[in-house]
Amino acid sequence: MKKNQYQFHKGDCIKVLKTLPEKSIDLIFADPPYNLQLKQELYRPNQTKVDGVTDDWDKFLSNREYDEFTTNWLGACRRVMADTATIWVIGSYHNIFRVGKIMMDLGFWILNDVQWYKTNPMPNFRGARFTNATETLIWAKKSEKQSKYTFNHQTMKQLNNDKQMTSVWQIPLCTGQERIKNAQGKKAHSTQKPEALLRRVILSSSHTGDVVLDPFSGSGTTCAVAQKLGRNSIGIEKEEAYIKISEKRLKNIKADDFKQLQITEPEKKSLVRVSMKQLVQGRYLKTKQMLYTKNKKHSVIVLADGNVRNGVGVGSIHQIGALFKKTESCNGWMFWYYEKQGKLILIDECRKKYRAVECL
Repeated sequence: MKKNQYQFHKGDCIKVLKTLPEKSIDLIFADPPYNLQLKQELYRPNQTKVDGVTDDWDKFLSNREYDEFTTNWLGACRRVMADTATIWVIGSYHNIFRVGKIMMDLGFWILNDVQWYKTNPMPNFRGARFTNATETLIWAKKSEKQSKYTFNHQTMKQLNNDKQMTSVWQIPLCTGQERIKNAQGKKAHSTQKPEALLRRVILSSSHTGDVVLDPFSGSGTTCAVAQKLGRNSIGIEKEEAYIKISEKRLKNIKADDFKQLQITEPEKKSLVRVSMKQLVQGRYLKTKQMLYTKNKKHSVIVLADGNVRNGVGVGSIHQIGALFKKTESCNGWMFWYYEKQGKLILIDECRKKYRAVECL
């Protein structure tokens, strides 16, 4: 796809996904049917009827049928995900626990569960339960072994007043002018998500020019936000009416109108690589100097070549640290300490001093 392009495919997402190239998608956002299984109509205290989700696409004969459907579409999504891709799936208490279990069974590795806290939730009119003010988003990579995926940490900090973004997102429901209406003035789609929610998802886990897929694109919110943020997008939708709404929505987007929505991911500072041998040669650490674990339970001796020695053997600070931790890997810079005036100081501080003096 060329930059800033979008496509809509009409049809069952499981069938359409099989036609897409393997490993061609950088990010997936899925808002599947919730399988609400509403048993009766709901009315407000003033006896006006609540416009709930009664669409045919949300109806399943049983939980077993829903689980089979979920397994099939998630499996089809996994096939098209690039080796660096991630997937977001949103749901309510009706379905998200079933979805999460199936994702894990298929081999997905969950990175976070994000709680969308709706600042303007619909009240529980009968007063028989707590007001449902949250929905859950599961963010996952293809497998536990997947080593690389996109997470724009600094971008999220920019959106959160320079503080780490938490897994609770306070965003209002889609209302007002943003809510798309049909010719009768009613909601065109019963579960339209707010653009602010998709903006956060897309900015956090994709880059400009990436391909974003929504297998249940509905009124086109994912594709619309992707377009505004400089991403390519693919939407899959069964209902012809929703596709027409989506195409009209995206055709009316003007790129220059939404530059303020885009946030540039700050460039990561490229730090000069520093070795233990350099620290010894520069006398930031001394040969035969003792290094300790934080509790001083273990210690090693620094050798002239930058390795360390202990009764367990000779090796790098990382290798010997991993032996003590009984793990496959260890960041030795954050594991070993040297002692100065009775205080233990991380050897990473020596590395910082070396960079500040020797790498100007």
